[in-house]
Amino acid sequence: MTGIDLIAATSDNTVVSEYTPLKRRSDAYQSEADLEKEFIQMLCEQGYEYLPVHKETELESNLRFQLEKLNDITFSDNEWKRFFNENLANPNEHIVEKTRKIQEDYVQVLKRDDGSSKNIKLIDKDYIHHNILQVINQYEVSKAEGVRHNNRYDVTVLVNGLPMVHIELKRRGVAIREAFNQIDRYQRDSFWAGNGLFEYIQIFVISNGTETKYYSNTTRFNAEREHERAGGSRKKTSNSFEFTSYWSDANNRIIPDLVDFTRTFFARHTLLNILTKYCIFTAEDMLMVMRPYQITATERILNRIAIVENYKYYGSVKGGGYIWHTTGSGKTLTSFKTARLASSLPYIDKVLFVVDRKDLDYQTMKEYDRFEKGAANSNTSTKVLTKQLSDPNAKIIITTIQKLSTFIKKNPKHPVFDQKVVMIFDECHRSQFGDMHRAVIKNFKKYEMFGFTGTPIFADNATKAGKNGFFTTAQTFGDQLHTYTIVDAIRDKNVLPFRVDYIKTIDSEKQEEDDELIYSIDREKIMMAPERISMVTKYILEHFDQKTYRNSRVYSFNKLSNVAEVASGKQGAVEEIKSKQRLSGFNSILAVSSVEAAKAYYQEFKKQMKADPSKKLRIATIYSYGANEAEPDGILEDENSEDTTRLDQTSRDFLESAIEDYNKVFGTNYSTGSDKFQNYYKDVSLRMKNKEIDLLIVVGMFLTGFDATTLNTLWVDKNLKMHGLIQAFSRTNRILNSVKTFGNVVCFRPLKKQVDQAISLFGDKDAGGIVLLHKFSDYYNGFEARVNISQVM
Repeated sequence: MTGIDLIAATSDNTVVSEYTPLKRRSDAYQSEADLEKEFIQMLCEQGYEYLPVHKETELESNLRFQLEKLNDITFSDNEWKRFFNENLANPNEHIVEKTRKIQEDYVQVLKRDDGSSKNIKLIDKDYIHHNILQVINQYEVSKAEGVRHNNRYDVTVLVNGLPMVHIELKRRGVAIREAFNQIDRYQRDSFWAGNGLFEYIQIFVISNGTETKYYSNTTRFNAEREHERAGGSRKKTSNSFEFTSYWSDANNRIIPDLVDFTRTFFARHTLLNILTKYCIFTAEDMLMVMRPYQITATERILNRIAIVENYKYYGSVKGGGYIWHTTGSGKTLTSFKTARLASSLPYIDKVLFVVDRKDLDYQTMKEYDRFEKGAANSNTSTKVLTKQLSDPNAKIIITTIQKLSTFIKKNPKHPVFDQKVVMIFDECHRSQFGDMHRAVIKNFKKYEMFGFTGTPIFADNATKAGKNGFFTTAQTFGDQLHTYTIVDAIRDKNVLPFRVDYIKTIDSEKQEEDDELIYSIDREKIMMAPERISMVTKYILEHFDQKTYRNSRVYSFNKLSNVAEVASGKQGAVEEIKSKQRLSGFNSILAVSSVEAAKAYYQEFKKQMKADPSKKLRIATIYSYGANEAEPDGILEDENSEDTTRLDQTSRDFLESAIEDYNKVFGTNYSTGSDKFQNYYKDVSLRMKNKEIDLLIVVGMFLTGFDATTLNTLWVDKNLKMHGLIQAFSRTNRILNSVKTFGNVVCFRPLKKQVDQAISLFGDKDAGGIVLLHKFSDYYNGFEARVNISQVM
């Protein structure tokens, strides 16, 4: 800690700080009925009311009573019938509309018999313990209600009479995936039946007593959308199981047993906090339930803000802190939820949500704009920011580092500098350590500064301090408030492990690595030798389908002529099969050391694909002035800069030519001009996410901050180290479906030592076996870390 001494701390945290599992266990055989009985008993001991409701009429009658109690009102029969049929059980509304009513429109208007109106809360989000929690079991849905089969639901938690949490149980020893599949059938076949009240369920819990997980009501539909994008059918939705989550304590210790899960997740204040605060209904009508580490991080920051208010620690490092959540764990979601909750505090004037990119990509802007209309904008002018900072009604503002820095310079005496301002940095990388940070602490008098990062700057991976003296994340932002490392994320199956292959390309590499010799200019010339570039390109083309699972489907042709056309390399036939293959599998990024290398690889790929059309891929390249080998330590200093004005003419002309190739393929009209290049960047990002680009050649761009679940392979021909290495590798390990089981990394440089160091720093010293995957034969026969490229070509 940096000087804050707590006398007392609240025990009402949503996520328990540290949980010791109970020794009492039902380890002996336990039937599903016994498990259900024990579970309901535990809920009742925690203050839930058991309700012997099994029929639709009973459910509706209880709902009326509970809403009357919550809202201190008595419905007339006509008022209830009208309110129920129009507001609660409208036959034209289903899961999405009902989820919106719980998450956003939870105050509904009742038209009274006398013509007046009355607001009716479905759930009380201001005083959560006003809500009534009940539990029912074995609720029946019969064929008379329009379903094909009679159904009995295991256990359902009612909040103010509405079904909001459903629990499906299996006896010990049965895989919980069976419980997931059963809920899947209920969602598809019967939750909509009758009055459709079971479509109000927000969260599902599945358990076999030993293993317990939870997930949101739209997980299945999210999987359907992803499957459709991958060219599949709506019928196959099993991949969504990968998006179920474990519950844990604040130290990231998983709580899998149903007894312990019930004592923590189903604690009244925890469940109600999750339902009222920690669910996010997105711009795509998807419900996301935050994970325990995300909730913990949010509450740690809110708690620190309260302490700062009490102790008046504004304007100092004591009044801040940072969250270390590994890349791919949902930092942006956590940080924006934190910003939203902080902005609602009465003693905070403004919350600045600061991102480190020149522009927010379309989806991010759309997401942020949903929460705060007009808050996110990609206008490079600071006029909008100045207007927002001057508007007392604009509590939360999304901006970029560049615009904030310009605003400070142009408005040295602005009133906002004397207001209580919380600053939340979405990615607290080095870009905040220099003049930007200095300007903030010099001008803002009552700021509180918080940062989120997947790769903190420690003393071990820090570079030389600048003139302001800040060089580590802790020195810049303050205490480390919560940690969720890459090891935690892989263990929880929130991100995938990596499978790293080391491909030897020159004979001197082992000696160079062992002797820790410094790369020289001559060494880089060797790396750029045309023969080596050709050999690496050939390797990628030969192994592309294998690494990206493009060969995971077998195609049959009705006409023998098609086979002959493909075998002969006829352009149309090759394009046809390639377009089909593009629907399956994944895509990849090739990271190279310099603009010159990007040019050489792009030309070589075109050359080899022309010579062998069966290997044809859709390739693109993108780079800017900051992307070169000026970062010999592999730190990726100037991520995603979109400034092409300082490129030398040769590099700019080549990029112009590559963009023209891109325009011909996709029917676009981009160039290296300022605005058009930014739009090119956005378009490349979108097409990578849609798998329309097979291979993207980059130097520094897209190696940090770019998330695409469809990307599974990174080809590396550049130096990477410490947090730069972890950031680049983490482009590959986002969870998508059951086919994508790990992130592929293929290194054409001797990076094994750097990989081990990075994992030791950002996971723990024994993390290598968890974070990296090798082939079974490697474990069985002993692992040889490198492959000679000449032996596999």
